[in-house]
Amino acid sequence: MKDPEAIEDRAKVLVVDDDERNLLAIRTVLEDVADVVVANSGEEALRQLLRGEFAVILLDVYMPGIDGYETAQIIRSREQTKRVPIVFLSAVNKESQHLLRGYSMGAVDYVFKPVDPVVLQSKVAVFVDLFTMTKEIQRKARAEQALLDANLRANAERLRIEQELRLAEQRQAAIIQSLPIILYLEEIDANPRIPKFVSGNFAALTGFAFEDIRKSPTLWVDRLHAEDRPRVVEAMAGRSAGQSLSIEYRWQCADGQYKHFLDQAVLLRDAFGNPLEFAGTLLDVTDRKDLESQLTQARKMDAIGQLTGGIAHDFNNLLAAVLGGLGMIERRVSLDDDQARIVGMTRHAAEQGAELVKHLLAFARRQKLEPASIRIPRLAQSVTNLLAHTLGGMVELEWKLSDHLSPVYADAAQLELALMNLIINARDAMPDGGVVTVTAEDREIVEQVGRTGLAPGHYVVIGVRDTGCGIAPEMIEQVLEPFFTTKPVGKGTGLGLSMVYGFVQQSGGEVRVDSELGRGTCVEIWLPRAPDTDAQAEAEAEAGEALNGTTVAMRILLVDDHDGVRATTAALLEDLGHEVSHVTEGAHALDLFRRDPAAFDLLITDYAMPRMSGAELVRQIRGERADFPALIITGYAVADMGASEDIDVRVLDKPFTPEQLKAALRERR
Repeated sequence: MKDPEAIEDRAKVLVVDDDERNLLAIRTVLEDVADVVVANSGEEALRQLLRGEFAVILLDVYMPGIDGYETAQIIRSREQTKRVPIVFLSAVNKESQHLLRGYSMGAVDYVFKPVDPVVLQSKVAVFVDLFTMTKEIQRKARAEQALLDANLRANAERLRIEQELRLAEQRQAAIIQSLPIILYLEEIDANPRIPKFVSGNFAALTGFAFEDIRKSPTLWVDRLHAEDRPRVVEAMAGRSAGQSLSIEYRWQCADGQYKHFLDQAVLLRDAFGNPLEFAGTLLDVTDRKDLESQLTQARKMDAIGQLTGGIAHDFNNLLAAVLGGLGMIERRVSLDDDQARIVGMTRHAAEQGAELVKHLLAFARRQKLEPASIRIPRLAQSVTNLLAHTLGGMVELEWKLSDHLSPVYADAAQLELALMNLIINARDAMPDGGVVTVTAEDREIVEQVGRTGLAPGHYVVIGVRDTGCGIAPEMIEQVLEPFFTTKPVGKGTGLGLSMVYGFVQQSGGEVRVDSELGRGTCVEIWLPRAPDTDAQAEAEAEAGEALNGTTVAMRILLVDDHDGVRATTAALLEDLGHEVSHVTEGAHALDLFRRDPAAFDLLITDYAMPRMSGAELVRQIRGERADFPALIITGYAVADMGASEDIDVRVLDKPFTPEQLKAALRERR
């Protein structure tokens, strides 16, 4: 028969959440671990706390009325409940400031929704076991007092209880032994810090035997991280006034590595309220810290995708209008050489802006590249013209290309942007001026050696060298990571080199960084040499550029809600000899088509428009004329156009050149 007192003292868990489904799910997960009491608001939680004790409180962060933070603050302010562990439940707000706010309000951990049942059950079980152990100790004290009163008559019962306690302690010890946690007891006035009792695998957690701590009393403080030591020592000193302890710090283990420990302790008192000792736990939270770091990195990467996806459409529309306007100027206005050069440079810069958006989208979503044969001398001229007014008078750009240099096989726009990134980085490394040297030569890898990821073959190596401040050896491996920068705050995003690295890796190449403090840095891009067939195809394409021809004059229905893009696209189509009717929305275009389906030969429509998308407009028109040719123009990334996947239609990215538009008109379907 079970002990009635044990049944009464079975640990209870308070779950606070305004969503009844969450309460039901968590109750199901935890009912085998403890008694679950639920509350659907902060006010109800506070009322439950007045009715009994709880091993742990699972508290939702966002609730109507009193939210999780306010509820936690009230709980911590009450003497009866301030030591009850609080674990926040949250579906959002994983940013550092929100986590720190939660911990400052007294939380010991965070659990993020959707909740993993095994993880939640394991976390709660630890607190339940600790709560049960404390209750067992209190029960033992009461039982021993009762045995003294009953004297010899209670000997048999006392022995039975002691046996049960020993079994419970063995079970708890087995649980604790398997967890990254240590239980300890420590004298109130221990100085230096030496626990008098330790339970758990102390050696596995720290690398030291407990006897090492006894022999060297200052070992614990000496191995605290230098940045954490003052804070920890101050917190320890505050315990003498009867304050509880809950602090996180880094501690150097026997192998020289630092671990993150969560150190918590409470003051135990005797039946008369006199302080006895501190009972505490030392929890290894290193894995949690590593996961938090990985999550932070993942959020950064996700932010790139969200940011670029959000601005791509509007930014590409603006660039399409700019490029269209420049094209109209070039076609309709007679320009002298200087004017033509300025317009050409402006057009090229706008095109580079469009390529930059694609480059960021490719980095965030790993879009498919379009590699082709690229001749380095032509690339060098393009980059030089683009950076002519960017480097400044104190920095000189020098190209050293080998005499017999093979074409490189890569995406031309991405390679151009990669070189611009490297050259601008080199400029920033020389604030007092200097020479940026760009070299290019053929190299061959006969066999794979060392840690290189390059397969044997022929490569073109492009190197960008500066004579600037250089990079510290311990940072060489980090400079290619996203958001890492050696520049001062506000001077760099940490994206440049990481985008270069991502592009080169996708192209089948490798980035190598060689640097020395005070002497400069050299970044080499290894890219595959273009196959001979690609070089021949490039030459044939150049020779046949004049044979592209013109398309037959068509009657085109143009739909775009952006006035600038619509006007410049219509003007370009008219310059190409087509008759254009243009409207601002799909419903108007559909009405024109239904009035006279034979009046148009081709539909050109923007993808994203209010009320009716371009894809839906194509579906509506083809519902009445199934073979009607259509072309969608868009500023969105292809990955964001799921609605167009089920229709057979050519997609042209904004901004586009007259040549790209002519090619799309020839390939219309």
